[in-house]
Amino acid sequence: MENNDNIDATLNHLFRQESGKMVAVLIKIFGTENIEIAEDVVQDALVSALETWKFRGMPDNPKAWLYRVARNRAIDIIRRKKHSKTIDFSDPKKQLLTSEYTLKTTMDDFWEENQIQDDFLGMMYSCCHPDISQENQITFILKSLCGFSTKEVAKSFLTSEDTISKRLYRTKEYFRKHKIRPEIPSQSAINQRTSSVLSAIYLMFNEGYNSTHTNQLIRKDLIRQAILLCQSLLSSEQTQLPEVYALMALMCFHSARLDSRVTAEGSIILLSAQDRTKWDHELIHSGQDYLNKASFGSRLTTYHLEAAIAYQHCCAEYYENTDWNKILEYYNLLLDIADDPIVFLNKCLVILELQGPREALLALEGIKNDKLLEKYYLYHATLGEIHQRLSNHSLSLAHYDKAIRLTQSKSEKRFLKDKISSYK
Repeated sequence: MENNDNIDATLNHLFRQESGKMVAVLIKIFGTENIEIAEDVVQDALVSALETWKFRGMPDNPKAWLYRVARNRAIDIIRRKKHSKTIDFSDPKKQLLTSEYTLKTTMDDFWEENQIQDDFLGMMYSCCHPDISQENQITFILKSLCGFSTKEVAKSFLTSEDTISKRLYRTKEYFRKHKIRPEIPSQSAINQRTSSVLSAIYLMFNEGYNSTHTNQLIRKDLIRQAILLCQSLLSSEQTQLPEVYALMALMCFHSARLDSRVTAEGSIILLSAQDRTKWDHELIHSGQDYLNKASFGSRLTTYHLEAAIAYQHCCAEYYENTDWNKILEYYNLLLDIADDPIVFLNKCLVILELQGPREALLALEGIKNDKLLEKYYLYHATLGEIHQRLSNHSLSLAHYDKAIRLTQSKSEKRFLKDKISSYK
């Protein structure tokens, strides 16, 4: 009998990798006005897997088993609702689902591997319809197509779960009202909507790189999924855009350093103390290749600049060799593109390295009382570090304490508590 922990891990991995694809196919079958039905089918399949596999053991092909259960559940729903008005069968192919003679073969067509990939990409872009706000687009992609919990999405946006639930409701209502079809749009529409798709992928990667809701700081399953999503965009000529290559480069550079970021006990290791011999140099070279491929065209995006910053860290043989002036230059260019307080905070960390704590504190005055940053643990952790270097111990402790209250990551809490313990 399979170890239950192994089954849970496998199912969790499958959920992250395959639930979005299944949802996309089922939305194609049931229509975007029935998103909840599609999501329920996927949840039923996952629950069935959890119950069956723990009793009978894991099947030889878990993915195929999961898809088959979802397919059979979809057939049951079609049979039950084919005479109701719940599902729109006016599309010629979907009409074939209403006849027992063609139901199973037509259903099989929906679940062909190439079709699944097209439907998934099509759904990703449909989520990024121009009439849907970008924050709602990304929220829906992360929740419904990428398997994020409401809590994880809320943390990514630094907002409440209630706000995320409202965004999801509004987005589903828009899909329902306008009956938006999940399909890959024209090239001009792809160029317009790619920004939101990449934002969703990057948020997913960030949750894996610095996890907020598990005991582990790093979640390689999410990182792998984000990279796979980006690779799926690069596998289609329509979506081989400079910013897609740039994001892939950025993720390669960050992923190359994963094995040096935490101790065996799960404690955070700062960049300055990381063992660079543990860095994956093949991934760094891959990142360089992707960054070179991102150089065509005239667009300079945040992904280009963030990848360039990450590359500067990767190419420095020692921490002391880091070209902080070049990195500061890139941050200034980033701020020219988007006046983002978190980008400015990161710039202040570079100033801390280059010019010391007094100049960094002076620079931080430029974002003082920012409501977003006041809720961001890294803002207070940075102030704690600056005041510690300035020997302002009471202020430093106060900011470290606030940072601990603002993060849910056990690794980050442990790191900050160790900072406080250094005073004793």
